[in-house]
Amino acid sequence: MSETTETTLENLDTAIAGEDAASAAVETPVTPAEPQIDAQGRAYATGKRKNAIARVWIKPGSGTITVNGKDEERFFARPVLRMILRQPLVAAERNGQFDVIATVSGGGLSGQAGAVRHGLSKALTYYEPGLRPVLKKGGFLTRDSRVVERKKYGRAKARRSFQFSKR
Repeated sequence: MSETTETTLENLDTAIAGEDAASAAVETPVTPAEPQIDAQGRAYATGKRKNAIARVWIKPGSGTITVNGKDEERFFARPVLRMILRQPLVAAERNGQFDVIATVSGGGLSGQAGAVRHGLSKALTYYEPGLRPVLKKGGFLTRDSRVVERKKYGRAKARRSFQFSKR
């Protein structure tokens, strides 16, 4: 290599290093997120799963969970659904510290439980932004976008075709 090529490469390296230093100086430090709490001391979030939509409010309390005006044991009779509902609280080690009020509509019981779980996770991050990494790692903040596939014209169901008759 010639000397001009070497000096050009050195100039390029120093220019790149200079750009990195300049861009680092321009960047502002990341500030922690502020809690989003209303006048009543509650945090609100919307959760979705399949065709179910849940509106969830949380506030500090004894740990009661109310869904559509009913206690969680009466609304979600199956223990699996109640376990799904409490997963974010258990993961964040906040079980029994927040009162949860949820209104949920659409879908079936499984989708509604998933929607309340999603909304509860988001509301926890709004109330305590420091819980976001724990809930994100557990996958509670990701909206499960799987929905039922629609029925197509000329098909018996979404993919099933009508029975073939040879004669």
